Amino acid sequence: MLDKSTFTHLPQTPGVGYKPQHFNDIISDPGSVGWLEVHAENYMGDGGRPLAQLRHLAEEFPMSVHGVGLSIGGEGPLDGDHLARLKHLVDWLNPASFSEHLAWSTHDSAFYNDLLPLPYTDATLARVCAHINQVQDLLGRKMLLENPSSYLAFAESTWSEPEFLNEVARRTGCGLLLDVNNVFVSATNLDFSPQGYIDAYPLDLVGEIHLGGHDEDHDDHGKPLLIDSHGRAVVDPVWALLDYTLERSGPLPLLVEWDNDVPDWPTLEREAARAASALDRVLVEVAK
Repeated sequence: MLDKSTFTHLPQTPGVGYKPQHFNDIISDPGSVGWLEVHAENYMGDGGRPLAQLRHLAEEFPMSVHGVGLSIGGEGPLDGDHLARLKHLVDWLNPASFSEHLAWSTHDSAFYNDLLPLPYTDATLARVCAHINQVQDLLGRKMLLENPSSYLAFAESTWSEPEFLNEVARRTGCGLLLDVNNVFVSATNLDFSPQGYIDAYPLDLVGEIHLGGHDEDHDDHGKPLLIDSHGRAVVDPVWALLDYTLERSGPLPLLVEWDNDVPDWPTLEREAARAASALDRVLVEVAK
C-alpha cells in the first residue's frame, strides 16, 4: 500500500475553496491560507479571465483540483469528453492533489446536479474500482476519493462505508479524502456515532481533510435532517469532530469549503484561521 504522502503534495496547512471575488484579497493578504482548491468543472473551458487568474494563483499557491462531475459510481462508462477535458486541465495546472466523490450523478444520457449515494455491494465495489483505475491511468497520478454525505441507507449494502472505502483504496492504490462535515451529517441523519465512524476509518490512507457548513431541517417524522450545503460557517460539533480526528490522524492538509452564499474574504479567512489553530494544537502534541 502506498504511503499517504504519495497521495498529495499539499502542505499541512489550511486551504480554502477559491472563489473569483476573493482573487485580489488572496493575492494581497492570504492570512492563514496556504493552498487553494478549485472545482475542475469550472475550469475546463479555453482562455478568458478565469483561467488567467487560475494560472496566476498557481504560481503563488499549491493547488488542489476537486472534481464533482465524473460520476465515479455511475453504472455506465465514464464520459470520455469529460475525462479528456479533465486531463487537459490537470496536465497544464499540475495540481498538488486531485480528488473526486464516492457518488454518482449520471444515468444513460441524463446528468443530475447532485452527488447521489451508492449501495455498498460487491458489484458497486468492482465498478467504482474500475472507474478509479481508468481515471488514475489516464491522468497518470493517484487520486483521492471523498466519503459522501448520506440521507438514506441501502438495505442491500453488505459493506460499511469505512470498510468499503478501505477496500477501494486497497484495490486501486488511490488515497482517501475525509470530509468530517459529511461524517457528521451522515451520522445525524442515519443515527450512528461520528466518533465511531472515525475510529473505523483507515486514517493512514487519508491525504486531505475537508470541513464545511450544513443546513438544519427535519424529516417527515420530526427527526433532525442535516443538508450538506456548504453555505455557512462550520458548526462547533464539526470542529470538535475535526479535533477528534486530528488527534488520531496527525496533521494533514485541511480545506474549509464555502460554496454557496459565499461570504467576504475576512469571514472566510477567519474560518481558515480556526482551522490553523486546530492543526497547531496537533503539531504541539506531536512535538511533545
